[in-house]
Amino acid sequence: MRVLGIETSCDETAVSLIEASGDFGADFKFRILGNALFSQTITHAEYGGVVPNLAKREHGKNLVPLLEQVLNESGIRAGKHTDISVYSDDLRDMLAREPELYAQLSEFLRKHEKPEIDCIAVTVGPGLEPALWVGINFARALSEVWDLPVVAVNHMEGHVVMSLMEIRPIGNHSSILQNTRIDGMLSKNIEFPALALLISGGHTELVLMREWMKYEVIGTTRDDAVGEAFDKVARLLGLPYPGGPHISRLAEDARKKNIKANFSLPRPMLHEDNLDFSFSGLKTAVLRIVESNSPLSEEMKSMIAREFEDTVADVLVEKTLRAVDAYGARTVIVGGGVSANSHIRAQLASQLSTVNCKPLTPPIELATDNALMIALAGYFRAISGDYSDPDTLRADGNLKLA
Repeated sequence: MRVLGIETSCDETAVSLIEASGDFGADFKFRILGNALFSQTITHAEYGGVVPNLAKREHGKNLVPLLEQVLNESGIRAGKHTDISVYSDDLRDMLAREPELYAQLSEFLRKHEKPEIDCIAVTVGPGLEPALWVGINFARALSEVWDLPVVAVNHMEGHVVMSLMEIRPIGNHSSILQNTRIDGMLSKNIEFPALALLISGGHTELVLMREWMKYEVIGTTRDDAVGEAFDKVARLLGLPYPGGPHISRLAEDARKKNIKANFSLPRPMLHEDNLDFSFSGLKTAVLRIVESNSPLSEEMKSMIAREFEDTVADVLVEKTLRAVDAYGARTVIVGGGVSANSHIRAQLASQLSTVNCKPLTPPIELATDNALMIALAGYFRAISGDYSDPDTLRADGNLKLA
């Protein structure tokens, strides 16, 4: 089965095409036929965070060029050219709020043939609703013209599925995202019950999986998500957006130079009898330190960055270990953009090894938002017949896994 994935939940515009076969098990395999992503980081950096309407505009500008790039990489175009006049009114209505996307897509369909693909998978939530709607309406338009079924994908399930994969690049490409000839399969280390730790700019969740594609949220953040906390602390330190990588570089430099903080940050909710998280108070504690040491020296910035990252890692690891013990988890799946953090990865791997539990993490390049994870999640939904009526698709910014 060939699945086209579309991802526009936040500030990454992404399109991917995979060919997959098999079910959950040893017979599952997939190959990336085409993969493209446009990051809006520079666009949003001057605002210190993602601006929904700007994200929406950029998605509208970039979806068609990315689709064209993916189809060029795949080389699978076939069939008859599209008579766009038959669909013009319907497409205009679907894309009424994205006139630039309508113009680009109409021109694209006049020039290009329908590709040999089987279905379209698109993110419907959670995320920024203005951004989500662009991808949804794009998928609806393609479904109408190409007569293809659509699968609605939960963005967080995409992160879970991505972390379950073993990736095998073909050739000598240094970047997974630039290598369109990649084979993949399910990890052989998956045992149930499994626990997913989902950590990103919008989410901090512990999710229990007793079987494939069935979820129970057992812990969540009561305020800021962990990625949001990284960005807020980075702003306090005068670091650029997105803040996570900049804090991590400072923290790693402090460890190499053995620079240790002469203060201790609180480990929020570490000893409470639940699996929830809270990071808002941690940001406030950093603010007080910044205010009392202003202007900050470079050494003080490094101290704060290291202590903050250590604190976050301590909380994530402790809560995860507690959940492993409480539910007898055999596998820990780590997903979301913050799973790219090397210190958090290392601490999780070290501590989980003490309870004979190995974390499954995605390649760092695929930890952040991408369309490959949407295509993969869409494939597993499609083989179970979980298709959606394109006319009923809706963006849900607060969509839950369970």
